[in-house]
Amino acid sequence: MPLTNPQKTVSDSKSRFKVLVMGRRGGKTYLAMNELAKFARFPDRKIMYIAPSIRMSRQIMWEDLKNKLTRLRWIESKNENDLSIKLKNGTSIALRGAENYDSLRGIGLDFVVLDEFADIKKEVWTNIIRPSLADRSGHALFTGTPKGTANWSYDMYTNAKYEHDWDSWTFTTIEGGQVKPDELEMAKRELDPKTFRQEFEASFESYEGLIYYNYDRPRHVEAYNYPQPSILHVGIDFNINPGAAVVMAKHGEGLWVIDELILWNSNTHEMAQELKNKFPRSRMIMYPDPAGRALKTSAMGRSDHQILENEGLIVKTRRHSIPVRDRINAVNSLLLNEANQVRFKIDPKCKWTIKALERMSYREGTMVPDLRNDYNHVADAFGYAIEYNYPVARNKVKQTEPVRWAVPIRA
Repeated sequence: MPLTNPQKTVSDSKSRFKVLVMGRRGGKTYLAMNELAKFARFPDRKIMYIAPSIRMSRQIMWEDLKNKLTRLRWIESKNENDLSIKLKNGTSIALRGAENYDSLRGIGLDFVVLDEFADIKKEVWTNIIRPSLADRSGHALFTGTPKGTANWSYDMYTNAKYEHDWDSWTFTTIEGGQVKPDELEMAKRELDPKTFRQEFEASFESYEGLIYYNYDRPRHVEAYNYPQPSILHVGIDFNINPGAAVVMAKHGEGLWVIDELILWNSNTHEMAQELKNKFPRSRMIMYPDPAGRALKTSAMGRSDHQILENEGLIVKTRRHSIPVRDRINAVNSLLLNEANQVRFKIDPKCKWTIKALERMSYREGTMVPDLRNDYNHVADAFGYAIEYNYPVARNKVKQTEPVRWAVPIRA
């Protein structure tokens, strides 16, 4: 299908360096693939696509790009392990992750895409990629959603407005033309106002100060005067000093924190025993850190997940670690969404949970949570459970067949 107006605006720009900030599911990935193929038409080019991690590169771009180039019959060879493609015209395309950025050194580039660049370290661009473009007069496309104003991506976006050979654009999800209005209304109900503006309206929101900005003690702290439910949802953080478990009950459309367990100098086995002793008649579903599949906080030789399962507890967790940002967004959205609904309450006896909600803050000038306290483990615990049950709306909309380029490829 033809490019949307926002995609075409960016693609048609003659600027050498382009910075696109766009709402989620707005068509950034499709545009990036479009630009990769557009530069790949020319012979003997060195092209690279970089995401925050190699796993993201594979998930976001590899299959779509490989299938597109296969349909165009441009591919001479491909390497599934290395995520690289050699074209018949001598051009090569490599997909890489920014987590091991030293491996990106020493490669001259004609074109590069930095996807979700707010989650990539600034040094990847300034110290490695920018010099790699110099000797070949290469071009670059930055794409992503905003991540606050205390981030190098915000500076990149604003400075591009005034720098020679640079340009930047902001488009909302609705301007991207990929998402129906009723889907956006659903997202409004799921997300808090600030997160919705950031994720779907491409707004650079300030996140300095308190992390759980939607928390309000009079609104959220209330005694749980109901019978103990037969099923309890327990967020748990594996940390020896202290270990934290936040016990929650499903109530209406949300969760209610009815108890908490903080154990010092302890381990996962002791935490499981304490929970079973405290709630003998309830079935407990545990939501731990995904890293607990391998992590051991006891000398029993088993992973934390295995210890919980051996105690007869149900374990539910993501296959991979979830960005802290997603957990924070999920909690804030449960505290208060765009429809002004409160779906997260805390019994007043849960002092540690209340303290975490009231005091967790970002380190000055950053979007990195300040962990120099004891209650950040509690925030991790309820964050794991909330993100699993109420994830932020980030599903990717599938794109239809892109435009084909009638450009000859050298045999």
